[in-house]
Amino acid sequence: YPYPNPTLGDHSVALGSLAGVLSVRPNVGVIWVDAHADINTPDTSNSGNMHGMPLGLLMNLVDPTTLHGCAWLNGIPTLKPEQVAYVGLRDLDDGERFVLRQMQEKGMFVSTMQHVDAHGIGGVMELALESLGRHGPRPLHLSYDIDALDPVHAPSTGTIVRGGLTFREAHYVAEAVAETGQLISMDMVEVNNELGKEDPTAGKRTTEMAMVLITSALG
Repeated sequence: YPYPNPTLGDHSVALGSLAGVLSVRPNVGVIWVDAHADINTPDTSNSGNMHGMPLGLLMNLVDPTTLHGCAWLNGIPTLKPEQVAYVGLRDLDDGERFVLRQMQEKGMFVSTMQHVDAHGIGGVMELALESLGRHGPRPLHLSYDIDALDPVHAPSTGTIVRGGLTFREAHYVAEAVAETGQLISMDMVEVNNELGKEDPTAGKRTTEMAMVLITSALG
């Protein structure tokens, strides 16, 4: 059975969860559900925030031994472009746009909310899973950032971007992954009940949303 990580922390926790998975399942496919690509490096990041760099580090776009506290990543199997499928992107740094174009040429599946608008979430998920299964079945890791949802449904998170997944679209993503029978691990991140307190119901609604999405992913 898949083992979801706790619903706390920012998306940098995926460094640990995915490094662990890669160490035993180096062919794992990653469905990255997020408003942001999180594929920066210190050279491309505008903010310097580590939660915007987990995929950049896991894909060895920068040598982890050159970054303070990241030397432990040395020796972890490198995540390859064809092992990653993005769903829900809508807020990208300029450096990330350049990197994503390169990664697409190497087999990475990259979809934005524009693709959801054009093809529906069912069509996007079909293409995402098809991309990850191009070379045969592989175990799956679902890395779900709550800010992939429109803030109407999940307001208590740190980097809100309007125009995200609806309640049903968010569930469909989790359900589609569950239906593969290949999910082995999951992150649910960026739930922060200390944010959005101007709405007294925000924290409770965001937490409940995260919990039901985990339930959907578990089938």
